[in-house]
Amino acid sequence: MILDGKCPTGPIQESWDKHRFELKLVNPANKRKFKILVVGTGLAGGAAAATLGELGYNVEAFCYQDSARRAHSIAAQGGINAAKNYPNDGDSIFRLFYDTMKGGDFRAREADVWRLAQVSNNIIDQCVAQGVPFARDYAGYLDNRSFGGAQVSRTFYARGQTGQQLLLGAYQALSRQVKAGTVKIFARREMLDLVVVDGVAKGITCRNLVTGEIESYWGDAVVLATGGYVNVFYLSTNAMGCSVTATWKAAKKGAFFANPCYTQIHPTCIPQSGDHQSKLTLMSESLRNDGRCWVPKKKEDCGKAPGEIPDEDRDYYLERKYPSFGNLAPRDIASRAAKEQCDDGRGIGPGGRGVYLDFADAIKRFGKDVIAARYGNLFQMYEKITDEDAYQVPMRIYPAPHYAMGGLWVDYNLMSNIPGLFVLGEANFSVHGANRLGASALMQGLADGYFVIPYTIAGYLATVTPGTVKTDAPEFRESAEQVKAQIDKLLSIKGKKTVAELHRELGRVMWEDVGMARSKESLEHALKRIPEIRNEFWENVNVTGTNEEINQQLENAGRLADFLEFAELLAKDALHREESCGGHFRVEHQTEDGEAKRDDENFAYVAAWEFKGTDKEPELHKEPLKFENVKLAVRSYK
Repeated sequence: MILDGKCPTGPIQESWDKHRFELKLVNPANKRKFKILVVGTGLAGGAAAATLGELGYNVEAFCYQDSARRAHSIAAQGGINAAKNYPNDGDSIFRLFYDTMKGGDFRAREADVWRLAQVSNNIIDQCVAQGVPFARDYAGYLDNRSFGGAQVSRTFYARGQTGQQLLLGAYQALSRQVKAGTVKIFARREMLDLVVVDGVAKGITCRNLVTGEIESYWGDAVVLATGGYVNVFYLSTNAMGCSVTATWKAAKKGAFFANPCYTQIHPTCIPQSGDHQSKLTLMSESLRNDGRCWVPKKKEDCGKAPGEIPDEDRDYYLERKYPSFGNLAPRDIASRAAKEQCDDGRGIGPGGRGVYLDFADAIKRFGKDVIAARYGNLFQMYEKITDEDAYQVPMRIYPAPHYAMGGLWVDYNLMSNIPGLFVLGEANFSVHGANRLGASALMQGLADGYFVIPYTIAGYLATVTPGTVKTDAPEFRESAEQVKAQIDKLLSIKGKKTVAELHRELGRVMWEDVGMARSKESLEHALKRIPEIRNEFWENVNVTGTNEEINQQLENAGRLADFLEFAELLAKDALHREESCGGHFRVEHQTEDGEAKRDDENFAYVAAWEFKGTDKEPELHKEPLKFENVKLAVRSYK
């Protein structure tokens, strides 16, 4: 099937404004007749629930945390992009659009990316009005800093805790609507199924994580804003509760999963210290504004203390390889460059899996107080974890799984191929292509939640009669029975391996075979091993406790069951895509100097996969990508 993204035609500069005008509206008096379910309360879900509630819809918002403000968006550190051009250094909406298209290696929709760039400026105004404490310069104006993949300063920030401050702004707006009675929050609920009635999304089935009760909720539309899936690698920068479950359950009910092989490896993470770890810690990309990446030129120097290695014996490899962008090369490129140095035997730290991020020059130039004002909490966090003072010795960093560019397929209205199912933020595939530029995740989440979904969901609801399907429909009962049956099955296996052991096994296969570099051989090996681990899981996992209580073992087992199915699709998509682009690096497809080599003639499309059953081949649907406003070019940062 050839998919239609329903993108507006005509000049791209007018596309979003024209499309908004043409969308149908819902009369203010009629809005209160509709009920919308929003799953996830991060920046995308929290902003959407707050905005839809303020418009007058009845909103029910769900999160698995004990509070909506604990969503994983709080972990974003470095900043949020917008084309305000406050530094007067040449930025514009078109430049942000172009940088995002190029940063994604020309594998995103032009219309979606233009809209993102256009509304980025509204986001900053909205957040300032909410009281988000963005950094300000000496004169009191909002400050900016640079991020990878851009030669202008367009990133607004609040030290190293930008995501947390933005989420608190959205949470305040959400709390106001809770008080007003338009939004009801259901905390400690995990969505375990999508309810589809006559091909239309009409509700969800949840497990109450405190009591174990299986609960059904109906809605006239369902909005998924449940984040990404990189915990499929086991070790990642994501919170341990982040999973693919909500989007995968939707995929099993017919929603197409787009570009699952596009995963981002972040170059600036604290290296793994041993097998005991359950997650990795991100150090913000903003640190690369002032930190310089280097490794020893001589392999025999790798065991020396960094202060013992003179400057002439250091290889500032990003500055050498990419002089135009230097240490602010995009994430996929910086990650592969770090791996290249370590594979060459010049890595530092335990196992030689690390490179230095050195602030000595910046401290000498600006003074410690200036660097502390910019990044102080990041330095504190690094010292707490490593017991090293990064003001005195360089940080040690190494790439780690971080973000999912792939996600459920959506059209320009953010609606999946299942009518009534909308997908926002990291859970959809729409704007980042094959690689996300730093500081664009917060931008997409808030753009989708505050400025896109309020318009596009109205266009859908205007065609729907409210309240026609409720929880007494047989589909709700069937869904609840299926969820309960899987829980009973998980608890009855009584095997000998823990969930963590099996997840670690899956993660090892995914990282080694489907990680930073992929090959036909490695992917075929992964596709052999994943079903073996899945079979062992269903035969030999040991889930302790019962369903009638708080049971994190049971929660983790359900999430792993979904990862074990989804991982196979991710590997199949990577095997299918015979090119290198962005975060998807096939070693067979690279230039002489080791850069990604795209195949625009054969792969300039979105790969949207339809689930056909476990152990059955998924069906591929394609959405061709058209480039009318940017010219397809070799992606160079040299």
